[in-house]
Amino acid sequence: MDKSKEQEMAKFKKFLPWRTRISISFLSSLSDAVRRSNGTVNRRLMNFLDVKTQANATPFNGVTTKDVIVNAHSKLWFRVFAPTVPAAAGNLPVIVFFHGGGFAFLSPDSLPYDAVCRRLCLRVPAVIVSVNYRLTPEHRFPSQYDDGEHILHFLDENRMVLPENSDLSKCFLVGDSAGANLAHNVAVRVGKVGIREPGVRNSGLRRIRVIGLVSIQPWFGGEERTAAELRFDGAPLVSMERTDWLWKVFLPDGSDRDHGASNVSGPNSEDLSGLDYPDTLVFVGGFDPLQDWQRRYYEWLKRSAYD
Repeated sequence: MDKSKEQEMAKFKKFLPWRTRISISFLSSLSDAVRRSNGTVNRRLMNFLDVKTQANATPFNGVTTKDVIVNAHSKLWFRVFAPTVPAAAGNLPVIVFFHGGGFAFLSPDSLPYDAVCRRLCLRVPAVIVSVNYRLTPEHRFPSQYDDGEHILHFLDENRMVLPENSDLSKCFLVGDSAGANLAHNVAVRVGKVGIREPGVRNSGLRRIRVIGLVSIQPWFGGEERTAAELRFDGAPLVSMERTDWLWKVFLPDGSDRDHGASNVSGPNSEDLSGLDYPDTLVFVGGFDPLQDWQRRYYEWLKRSAYD
């Protein structure tokens, strides 16, 4: 490792809390342990190491949880997190949350994501729908996007699975890493269906109105090696070697990383003009090797908004 990379890694260790560093180190080791060179994942080992949590209808720290099965065959389900707030608090927005993990790992009942959604549920407050979508390499593109879109239609048609104070007219899509990639592509799909007349929503959804998207360190990429990728090469969790492997087992056979699913703002990007695309908040990670792709996504969204 050259001197500049050593300096970047030193900054990384200095500014990140020790608990965060330990978590990232564990997830990096977990990813390396279960990925095989033949493009498969050791699911038995993954399931053994991935600590799971149970849904609990009894309030715990002000939050109740329950799991809802959408399709038992494809293992499509979601976990609902509801804050125990008084009726006087009024209706609550609904956040459809997509977890990260490179499309290959983790789930809503994984301990870290159960904890994240509990905190989000209380601090907003909001009703959280954390989605268990199919994972790659067993299920490649576009299975994850299909599942995300399916969840929206299921909620639209089955309002009763959510708490009575859930306001589907205030729905937000939220995701981190690969989950943010998924949230973006679901928003594009819903926005496409919504094209009819300017200002008229017709997404095929009767009750749900997606009014916002929160993209947390979105997982995008491309064939180019950006300055940040080179500067942070060897970083834990999202090193180029790991991301290259994950893109290879996710994208269609014969595709490269400039595919529209990965390089969303690149040569094969969607045309957002005329789409009913929600207002978007993008979080860029200061030590994330993918930060250049995240900034390009932000700039592309800004340009698209004014085209």
